[in-house]
Amino acid sequence: MRIASFTRINRNIRVPQVRVIDSTGEMLGVMATSAALRIAEQKGLDLVEISPNAVPSVCKIMDYGKFRYEESIREKNARKAQKVQQVKEIKFHPGTDTADYEHKLKQIRKFIEAGNKVKLTLQFRGRENAHREIGEELFQRVLKDLENDVAVEQPPKQVGRALGCLVGPRRGKGGMRPSQPQAGGQAPAQPAEGGIRITIGKA
Repeated sequence: MRIASFTRINRNIRVPQVRVIDSTGEMLGVMATSAALRIAEQKGLDLVEISPNAVPSVCKIMDYGKFRYEESIREKNARKAQKVQQVKEIKFHPGTDTADYEHKLKQIRKFIEAGNKVKLTLQFRGRENAHREIGEELFQRVLKDLENDVAVEQPPKQVGRALGCLVGPRRGKGGMRPSQPQAGGQAPAQPAEGGIRITIGKA
């Protein structure tokens, strides 16, 4: 049952007669509004008009303040459930310096704390392709520094001239540690349709 914030209650109900539902859900029938209000007051509850367009209008005896509080909690939880998880992206390069590296770690933690997943990518260019182990070592360093903050959903994997990895919020102790391989060797996931991609660093 949903009740609008502008619903009439108690002495704001002006119609002469109402159909009354007790706080237990029992139908008490049609009676004078004043009589229904006395019953509600005797129980220390409110008379709430829940169907104003009915003839006669339908009222329910309830604790209106408690009902509104519980309804606000339900609406808040519903909004949380509707939140869409996004996939952000952070780009590294083999020559990332210390300051830039720390900035990227800070951004990753910020995205994770917001409940998002983060795709880590490292693009090899030119002569860098001959020293891909440098990029792999960089990713192992990243995952080691973030092991207490993230769960590795897809471990580092080479795709063409890029190295990719997907991390997400850690859930209890069940998150995958960086050293754990993932079966199937799947390529890093692409951001979900409609998600927001944020790139930091050189392309």
